[in-house]
Amino acid sequence: MRILPSRSRWAAALTAVALLATGFSAHAASGAEAGCPADGALICSDFEDQTGPVPSGDWQFTAPDCQGTGTAAVDTEVAHSGGRSLRVDGGTGYCNHAFVASTADLSSAGPVVYVRMWVRHTTALPTAHVTFVSLPDTSQDGRSLRVGGQNGALQWNREVDDATLPAQSPAGVALSRPLPTDSWQCLRFSIDTTAPGLVTWLGDELVPGLHADGDPTQDIDQQWLARTTPPRPTALRLGWESYGTGDDTLWFDDVTVGSAPVDC
Repeated sequence: MRILPSRSRWAAALTAVALLATGFSAHAASGAEAGCPADGALICSDFEDQTGPVPSGDWQFTAPDCQGTGTAAVDTEVAHSGGRSLRVDGGTGYCNHAFVASTADLSSAGPVVYVRMWVRHTTALPTAHVTFVSLPDTSQDGRSLRVGGQNGALQWNREVDDATLPAQSPAGVALSRPLPTDSWQCLRFSIDTTAPGLVTWLGDELVPGLHADGDPTQDIDQQWLARTTPPRPTALRLGWESYGTGDDTLWFDDVTVGSAPVDC
């Protein structure tokens, strides 16, 4: 474990982030396309094959654990590309779960799983914990890796032990980013299935606080890396969970998951 003075610790973390960003950009420039990865994908969906308002076929509504007032539908009024997207109206309050799950089995993706989606929402992330992406994980006995927000900024949360990335200290939250409202945002992340490593991009920016690099750093990934079991996500759910206060309307479009990175 590295123990560094405060300024040195942040400088080292940000230098590592910059180096990783350079590597990812070089890979993207070498052939990853803005649609689907060049070598195929387990999920590559723009929702244009949805024929009605109720998600069907490769996408199915689900409310893990319990359902409240949240709803999901195929939207023909708002889309990032084409004429359709997935819309979720997420309600506030514990046990108010509304997701649309891909039927694809992600078990064969890896050793690094790459996810890219476009997301749009109406309400700033609240102080309370919320989730809008959930990935069931066999290393957690089926419980999920979760992408959402807390204290107004993006965060990862691990259901099995409630660990967060970054740590929810003021310094950790400052190294994350809010999710801008009323505009389409490209969210990308990679999950290492051989070690507990994560990298997250918002647009073209690698987010320092959402980067678990395998070397525990206070206020960033020290808590996250306390669990050494590598993750093994097997499915993708898009939607909304509120664990305290917070409702939102979200749209998802142009979603890809595979074993190779894809650009925005």
